[in-house]
Amino acid sequence: MSRATINAMCAVFPGAVDTDPWGDGHDAWKIGGKMFACMGASDEGVSVKTDSVETATMLIDAGIGRKARYFHRSWINLPFDCAEDQLWQRLAVSYRIVRSALPARVRAELPPEEDPALLHSRYQAARTG
Repeated sequence: MSRATINAMCAVFPGAVDTDPWGDGHDAWKIGGKMFACMGASDEGVSVKTDSVETATMLIDAGIGRKARYFHRSWINLPFDCAEDQLWQRLAVSYRIVRSALPARVRAELPPEEDPALLHSRYQAARTG
């Protein structure tokens, strides 16, 4: 995977916005002002939120990801060489976790949530153009 591929994946999530809050070329993908995926300016991967510290530890122990620097222990960093299906799943889970934790008034202002399988199909169609 590449930074461009991950950005293309994140862009299909309804209401997702790419920001660079720290400058220097970071890609911080947010929903309702809260981050669900982040790529540092020089990192070789993308950091995503998991549902718990235990899940993050399990994924790290399984070799799927590594500890995400500068983030809470419930976040993991997926390397760019991660399998596309694993990457997509982790991005979708992170998006869902962050979106569902937003206040109701913020969620009400967002585009409707869509089935992750449909979103993945939309991403694949755009990629193959």
